[in-house]
Amino acid sequence: MKPCSRHFVILLLILNSIVLQGQVKTLGVPNIKNYKKTEYQGGTQNWNIIQDQERNIYFANNQGLLQFDGVSWNKYVLPNNGSIRAIDLDTETGRIYVGSYNKFGYFKTNNTGDLEFTNLSDLIKDVNKLEFGHIWKIHNTDSEIIFQSFKGAFIYNKNSEVLTYLEAPNQFQFSFNIDGLIYLQDAKLGLQLYENGRLKSLTNTQLFNDMEIWGMFKMPNNNLIISTLKNGAFIYDFNQVKPWNSEANTFLKANNCLGGTAYNSESIVLNTVLNGMIIVNFKGEILQHINLKNGLQNNTILSSFIDSEKNIWLGLDNGISYIYENSPLSYFGMSYNISTVYASVIYNDNLYIATNQGVFYHPWNTNFNEEENFDLVEGTSAQSWNIQIIGNQLVCSNNRGALIIEGNAVTKTLDAKGYYGFKQIPNQHDYYIGANYGGFALFQKSDNGLQFINQIPGFNKESTNFELSDTYLWVNKDEVVYQLKLSANHEHIDTQRVISELTPEIKGIHSIQKINDTIYFQNKNHFYSYNKLQDTFIKNEQLSQVFEKKPLINYLKEDIEGNLWYNYNESLGVLKKIGANQFQDITAPFSNLTNNLVSNYISINTLDQNNVFIGLTDGLAHFDFDFQKDYEVKPIINFRSFSYGDQTIHFGNPNSESQSLDLPYKWNDIKILYAASIFENRENVLYSYKLINYDSDWSDWSPQTMKEYTNLREGTYDMRIKAKNSYGILSNEASLSFTIAPPWYRNILAYLGYLVLFLLTIYLISQNVKMKIRKNKYYETIEQRKIYLEKESKIIKQQHRLEKEIETLKNEKLQTRILTKDKQLVNNSLQIAKKNKLLNGIVSKLKAIDEARLDDHTKQQLGKLKRSVVKEINNDSSWRELEKHIKNVHFDFLKRLKEKHPNISPRELDLSTYLLLNMSTKEIAEVMNISTGGVELARYRLRKKLNLQRKESLTGYLMKI
Repeated sequence: MKPCSRHFVILLLILNSIVLQGQVKTLGVPNIKNYKKTEYQGGTQNWNIIQDQERNIYFANNQGLLQFDGVSWNKYVLPNNGSIRAIDLDTETGRIYVGSYNKFGYFKTNNTGDLEFTNLSDLIKDVNKLEFGHIWKIHNTDSEIIFQSFKGAFIYNKNSEVLTYLEAPNQFQFSFNIDGLIYLQDAKLGLQLYENGRLKSLTNTQLFNDMEIWGMFKMPNNNLIISTLKNGAFIYDFNQVKPWNSEANTFLKANNCLGGTAYNSESIVLNTVLNGMIIVNFKGEILQHINLKNGLQNNTILSSFIDSEKNIWLGLDNGISYIYENSPLSYFGMSYNISTVYASVIYNDNLYIATNQGVFYHPWNTNFNEEENFDLVEGTSAQSWNIQIIGNQLVCSNNRGALIIEGNAVTKTLDAKGYYGFKQIPNQHDYYIGANYGGFALFQKSDNGLQFINQIPGFNKESTNFELSDTYLWVNKDEVVYQLKLSANHEHIDTQRVISELTPEIKGIHSIQKINDTIYFQNKNHFYSYNKLQDTFIKNEQLSQVFEKKPLINYLKEDIEGNLWYNYNESLGVLKKIGANQFQDITAPFSNLTNNLVSNYISINTLDQNNVFIGLTDGLAHFDFDFQKDYEVKPIINFRSFSYGDQTIHFGNPNSESQSLDLPYKWNDIKILYAASIFENRENVLYSYKLINYDSDWSDWSPQTMKEYTNLREGTYDMRIKAKNSYGILSNEASLSFTIAPPWYRNILAYLGYLVLFLLTIYLISQNVKMKIRKNKYYETIEQRKIYLEKESKIIKQQHRLEKEIETLKNEKLQTRILTKDKQLVNNSLQIAKKNKLLNGIVSKLKAIDEARLDDHTKQQLGKLKRSVVKEINNDSSWRELEKHIKNVHFDFLKRLKEKHPNISPRELDLSTYLLLNMSTKEIAEVMNISTGGVELARYRLRKKLNLQRKESLTGYLMKI
């Protein structure tokens, strides 16, 4: 290799190491994400933080070990539910060592992929050493794990797995690992160096005996910065201890230091009890100060950690905070008393910003880390659209008018109309056009400053998108351009033309912008300029090609460095000028600003390469082009768990081993969780998946981190996942294979069984056919016999039916005869009744003869005659025979009637029988020897006893019985 090439490679390596170390911005506050205990479901205090090789973050929490993979939180508790104060990771074994109260050990991935605790304090043999209190520090060296408490330190040999004890000479405070060397503070002997199982006192460190050392950091010159809780920080050169005379030390003394961590080779993070955290360089200069006021949720920082992306995690006394430190963007937001920003400018060593609440300012050359808000410029408390330097004056375009600002107040109102902004007329530097709520106005710059001339008549449409050429005022509104020709003195409009198309094919004009003193008209990323001589629009191929493959833009602006800033889909990008007509496209850093820009009013103020201000809906962003960050780092994506039935297999933990996933068919419903360990802008992380042998294509990108499949068929599947971070960088694909066994009725044994069953079925069918052939004749004989018997049975049944019909006919004939006899008997009875009536009449006439006139013989003969007639009447038994006959014949009827109506009398039974015989009223009267009226009365009483309705037939009712 040539020397120059070798030197170039070395330079690249040095630059790369600087990039990897991370940088610290001194303006504004980085983006901060706070996690509350309700989100991570743990205790309030977080004492220590580490990260594993899969980029998972772990926290020593009051309720156990917290794990965060960028998507979900997991909590692992100790057997005694103790608080964890110290953690450390052994990357070779994947063990996460933890220390608690009277307990220490490690979590390690088990055979289901979950973290499982092993208690190393069970190795303590001496019962007097079991009560050692909290383990405060854990150090992982080449061969040992050191668990340090106040009473002593337990030394665990990783090779022999033997536990030994190092007793504190008096009492340990805390310990620190600096480049593999372990330093411990003893309460009376100062700092001790641990070497080969022994302690060695460091020279002149007894100064710290009355102090609590919480932090120790190595300086570039190998000296140590030692920070104490209440006494500030000191410099130790291994010979003497000196106070660290610096801005940082003054801050630490006032706010109590709780240690910290090295951020890079040039700066350290220091935690405090009272005032958040600071990042300082080794000169003691405070580069950044972050506290409750500017974004943290708590001012007491118990622990800090720098992750693999050079961003900062803070374990708080109440909660967890993530600081997106490694970013070229920082922010001035609500903590600085700033709302929506529309414009910014540096004027007379003040940074002025125009907001929806007015114009605010802050001294530019002072330290923005001081707890000072932006102050409101008096007289501007209204919507402020713009703020510009015109001549030597600061002009504000405000809802109240065009205002002149000096220092912290408005000194003059040029015009009371509301204004959007001002632009200079080319080649006439003393004249400016101001866009206001009623159109446009003319202003002139003089020795007395900017003066209002007049409102330009002839055009009253308001617009913020306008440009000026030598001859025309171009106004863009509602996708058309108004070409306004100003008079020679610019005081009125001579002509006006409305342009709605650039060419017959290009309809509509989306924006106008001036680049390199040329006005361009843009439609769908095609740029045209106006040719005055030809009165036509000519396409600029070079600029159009630059934006040809970019999303459709709606805003383009050239800054003072020649960079082209463009707005698309609520996002921002810049074409950084790197040479003549050469640009570098930069979009990744601005992905954080998506949906936070002021729509249709993009504000970009470039002061220089290191200071670019961008207006936001909730403040002001600061961007540094020289900030180095590798945006091409691929995210790491892991499967987190695989669930089927009642089983769950975990992945992504340290040293997770591959699992054999062979599932029975009954568990063919699965759930897969996955996550990319991305903490920057994780709300914008997207995922895609594909199940080989099931999905035909990759899924659409979405923030979903869980996928379920149901009723999968048997077979081998391969689940593929990938992630895309907010910069659009894709991860490598992660793959997980699993096999679903076929159901019992579709496995090999089942198919063999089906074959045997088929052959057996064929055999049985053939045997059955033969048996049927043999039995057919028998069945034919049986069938014929059956037919014969059925015919015989039918004949017998027909014969029996005929006999029954004959019997029925006989019964009917007999019944008819009985009825006939009854009728004859009734007729005879009636004749007898008539005879008796006649005899009674004769008796009555005989009694009427006057016997006095008769002789004795005649009297005697007459008496014999009377007695003979009376005897004939009295001895007549026809009535009794009639009643007896009727009762015998109609015995069943009378029985049913008596059962149905128990209270019916014998006389009424007789009447019912006569009615059943269909005898007339006269006949019944004669038989019963009563009048016809008596019969009607008896009929009425019988109906009443039988509970018959008025319209019911008495005879019909009796016949139904």
